[in-house]
Amino acid sequence: MTIQQLEYIIAVDNYRHFAKAAEACYVTQPTLSMMIQKLEDELEVKVFDRMVQPVAPTEIGAKIIKQAHTSIYHFNQIKELVNNERNVLAGDFKLGVIPTIASYLVPELLHFIQQSQTEINLLMQEIPTYVMVENILNGKIDGGLAATPLKHPRLVEIPIYYEKFYVYLSSGDALSDEEEIDLKDIDIRRVWLLNDIHCLRGQVEVLCKRKKENDREQTAHYESGSLDTLINIVDYNGGLTIIPEMTAMGLPEEKQNNLRKIKGDISVREISLVVSRDFVRQKMANAIVDMIRKSVPKSMLDHELKKFVVDVHY
Repeated sequence: MTIQQLEYIIAVDNYRHFAKAAEACYVTQPTLSMMIQKLEDELEVKVFDRMVQPVAPTEIGAKIIKQAHTSIYHFNQIKELVNNERNVLAGDFKLGVIPTIASYLVPELLHFIQQSQTEINLLMQEIPTYVMVENILNGKIDGGLAATPLKHPRLVEIPIYYEKFYVYLSSGDALSDEEEIDLKDIDIRRVWLLNDIHCLRGQVEVLCKRKKENDREQTAHYESGSLDTLINIVDYNGGLTIIPEMTAMGLPEEKQNNLRKIKGDISVREISLVVSRDFVRQKMANAIVDMIRKSVPKSMLDHELKKFVVDVHY
């Protein structure tokens, strides 16, 4: 069994096509197929079911591929350990970003990177927290930007910034005359929420002290995967939603009037770079944290806000 063979089965799993996987690995298809066949012969199992289209892993094959990701990650960590000792800040860093951060932070971050002289190649992808955690642990990505604390025993969190929560109301709402909104007085049935894959939903439920068993369902019910969609729903259908500070700052001027502070509450969400406890490129991680800190408002960098962080459920 070789690292090369493990890379080949990962490629086939990614592309679900032997020819495309071979092209991505810069080898001929016969070479890639032969190497995978040798691995299967050595293990005495079939990694892929070649009778289906597109090609798919067998049940044991999926487990082997998952372990292959982890093995290659640890193999690459040896080289990264040396680069870290040499203070080499260059190369790829695969970064997952949760959706409720991505559309607001990533444009600023990309702009900063383009203006800087960094040799770090940041490869970003938008994924929900539970997928991010799994991908970090199996080595598919190097780290992720997520709301924390996640309290995962195999992960390390490097806090970066803190953003407050705001209420977004529809124009003409009964609460529009209020300068601040007391969440204890809000009927949860009037709050539009993200769907369950988003950790922000859980934080909003904590803020509103939701008691699901006592709730009567709305006549019309919709759970969105997008904060922008929630805001538009509020605009057209009434009610309210709760959004983080960076989202609030990005609203067009005509919608700023619909924002309200939360009364008597300085609740915030903490955004951190999350990496595996086995991650060795500490200087690389610190450089990325520094990039992100330079891409957000200075008011969000106050570490004293940590004591107001709302728990995360993912």
